[in-house]
Amino acid sequence: MKIVILDGYTANPGDLSWKELEDLGTLTVYDRTSPEETIARAKDAEIVLTNKVIINREVIAQLPRLKYIGVLATGYNVVDIEAAQERGIIVTNVPAYSTESVAQMVFAHLLNVTNRTDHYATQNRQRRWTENEDFCYWDFQHMELAGKTFGIIGLGNIGRRVAEIALAFGMKVKALTSKSADTLPTGIEKADLETLLTTSDVISLHCPLTDATHHLINHKTLQLMRPSTILINTGRGPLVDDQAVASALTSGQLAAFCADVLTKEPPQADNPLLGLPNAFITPHIAWATEEARSRLLRVVISNVQAFLNGTPKNVISSEV
Repeated sequence: MKIVILDGYTANPGDLSWKELEDLGTLTVYDRTSPEETIARAKDAEIVLTNKVIINREVIAQLPRLKYIGVLATGYNVVDIEAAQERGIIVTNVPAYSTESVAQMVFAHLLNVTNRTDHYATQNRQRRWTENEDFCYWDFQHMELAGKTFGIIGLGNIGRRVAEIALAFGMKVKALTSKSADTLPTGIEKADLETLLTTSDVISLHCPLTDATHHLINHKTLQLMRPSTILINTGRGPLVDDQAVASALTSGQLAAFCADVLTKEPPQADNPLLGLPNAFITPHIAWATEEARSRLLRVVISNVQAFLNGTPKNVISSEV
């Protein structure tokens, strides 16, 4: 069985092992694969694993031996599921492997904004504190989280974990979710979008990217937020309109924007968010702790083993 990994570097830049996959077949691992290289590299493979390399209908049509596509992530929009099903190709993903890591990143961003620890550490490496007239100094108005309202859009695995942590900080939690109010965990109040946007001090995005949620955060919805609001996106880049958020940050309509994802990745040099002092952007690394990547690889290997045993799991269908 020939197994090809098209873009293995981000999941495993060398600190983890592919050995268990090597034991399941003839394995070829490419760090990165361009669209022009995809078909040539995958043409003889029965099993193809991809993280961000697109496997669309055109590609599938030119891979006659392909039987299985494994996505090295939870999101599977890189694969044309319908085209795969038509060919009888199994497609799997890796659900819920990064829940703890992404939730941790949400609060790393939030605490960076409210406490600016990196700013002060940088200042004090330059001896600013040693030259200060008083025993302390501060350059920003700091914010205590207890008692503030944390709004969560999307209450899946990550959204629920974020809610638990927010509650542990003593925050009030409101959620926009399809779940009924009587099924929500204690402490989480169900809210409609307008209520959540107008009453939250912090808003965190955890909903899937669909036609309905594309640019959910736009000029209109930003106007509903308080000027003191902190907006966090660790979900999908296109949930927000980058230009609208940049304008809101510049005008003072939004206090801070924290994002681990952007509409285009890597971003273009002229992305308006990159140069703003109240935009805090990390390079899509919330999922990338060693622990989360280790879980990812374990599930990927288990998915392949299950497929080879004739009992595939974590299978995606076009009806999902």
